[in-house]
Amino acid sequence: MDRKKFLANSAIAAAGIALGSTNTFAGKKDSTINSPKKKFNLKYAPHFGMFQNNAGEDLIDQLKFMHDQGFTAFEDNGMKGRTVATQENIAKQMSKTNMEMGVFVAHNIYWTEPNLTSGKKDLRDEFLKDIKESVEVAKRVNATWMTVVPGHVDLRLDMGYQTANVVESLKQASAILEPHGLIMVLESLNFYNHPGLFLKKIPQAYEICKAVNSPACKILDDLYHQQIQEGNLIPNIDKAWEEIAYFQMGDNPGRNEPTTGEINYLNVFKHIHEKGFKGILGMEHGNSKPGKEGEMAVIEAYRNSDQF
Repeated sequence: MDRKKFLANSAIAAAGIALGSTNTFAGKKDSTINSPKKKFNLKYAPHFGMFQNNAGEDLIDQLKFMHDQGFTAFEDNGMKGRTVATQENIAKQMSKTNMEMGVFVAHNIYWTEPNLTSGKKDLRDEFLKDIKESVEVAKRVNATWMTVVPGHVDLRLDMGYQTANVVESLKQASAILEPHGLIMVLESLNFYNHPGLFLKKIPQAYEICKAVNSPACKILDDLYHQQIQEGNLIPNIDKAWEEIAYFQMGDNPGRNEPTTGEINYLNVFKHIHEKGFKGILGMEHGNSKPGKEGEMAVIEAYRNSDQF
């Protein structure tokens, strides 16, 4: 897309909102502000709150704004905690505009104490109960993927035993998910923001997925976390490719939109696109600038990083 044309359109849209225009979500087809922007090459998925200054606080209006800006997917970590009525309304709106649902968090994550690593039956049972409940949420919102984080390390157990305990829990969870065609994606988190967690690296997630050996257990490659933890982003994408089902991103430092940090997202996205990735890339990051202008800057950053 012509960058100058995009910036001009963005300025017009921002001006219309600033003047209190109600056209954005009124469905008028003769308005430049209303015209949906060109779809992105990849399925980047914003989340609620990312564009609320432009779209307003109403969740459905935010979804409409995302669609109007060319986004074809959406993710919501907190979807499981929303009311059934809210989940159904979100799914209905996404169906109207053919937007795909990305990940939601499938279970209670233990950030400071071991759960799946410990091998304790009560903690495994709690996890499996959460997975069963998440199946119903996934059906309700037309989701395929759900995020799983195995939790904190168990300092009293060798890593080999911890890995075996995690693998066994994930095998049992896979047996729940497989009949429904659902996929849990394992997220490796960096040591700096989340010290003490068991799952840290893409090679480790790859090893676990191979051990579980199920189409219901795959990798969520969060490029922000992996840049901090180990770097080597594109080579790790290639080596783990057959087990990667989902991406998330944020630039480093700052965990904001692409182009604000050290990751060359233009090259990374191009590489993912050329490998034929058809899944979703979650925009799990903040906005580097405040207000409406900051939100439009996020969209511009993705346009600039999607030129291939």
